[in-house]
Amino acid sequence: MKRLTQQDMTESEQRELKTLLDKARKAQGRELTNSENNRIKDDYIDKLMEEKEKVAAKARAEKRRNKAVPSTSATYDWTARTHPRGRR
Repeated sequence: MKRLTQQDMTESEQRELKTLLDKARKAQGRELTNSENNRIKDDYIDKLMEEKEKVAAKARAEKRRNKAVPSTSATYDWTARTHPRGRR
């Protein structure tokens, strides 16, 4: 999965990131440096990516599980498997 950017985030995720940055700024009592800003952003993006990867992994596993279950209502149809003119 490619790394998320702020443009890729939803509006609520962007607000959460801004809130985290504001909390860190207030805790320091000064403006944050670029390094501090980037570290907070990277930590938040890493957390989001982990959550999204877990959701995607569950969806992939569910899709695999559903794909492996054969349909009990369908019967085997020989005419669908054989060519009408026979093998060549």
